[in-house]
Amino acid sequence: MRCPNCGRPAPLFKTPKLTVDIIIDNGSGIVLVKRKNPPLGWALPGGFVDYGETLEEAALREAAEETGLRLDNLRQFRAYSDPSRDQRFHTVSMVFTASASGVPKGGDDAAEARYFPRDALPDLAFDHAVILNDYFRAAGSHA
Repeated sequence: MRCPNCGRPAPLFKTPKLTVDIIIDNGSGIVLVKRKNPPLGWALPGGFVDYGETLEEAALREAAEETGLRLDNLRQFRAYSDPSRDQRFHTVSMVFTASASGVPKGGDDAAEARYFPRDALPDLAFDHAVILNDYFRAAGSHA
């Protein structure tokens, strides 16, 4: 890579990719999506933040694309930044909590979307089991 101004070699800087994940809790279950693309498996709805988009806008967009749900009470929960949380590359995720009504329906890169009771969660992709354990602990309940 070369500097566009002077033409000299320029270093390539790597930075983590910014993502959002959303814990959608209707009181009796958590919405999870079955991923169409690797890494496969069940996960919280979420994805990459687009350039020019706020974290909140990204969370609302990703939830709508992957579950068809409109969110209520969107709130920041915590950020997760372990470099090994995504096997493809280093990501930092701002995790949000929200509620929604209606039946989730998989869309975009989610083959399926549905509510799971807290005590019957499947194996989860990425660090989403850690995220949900933190969420349940913060809420004063245990999965």
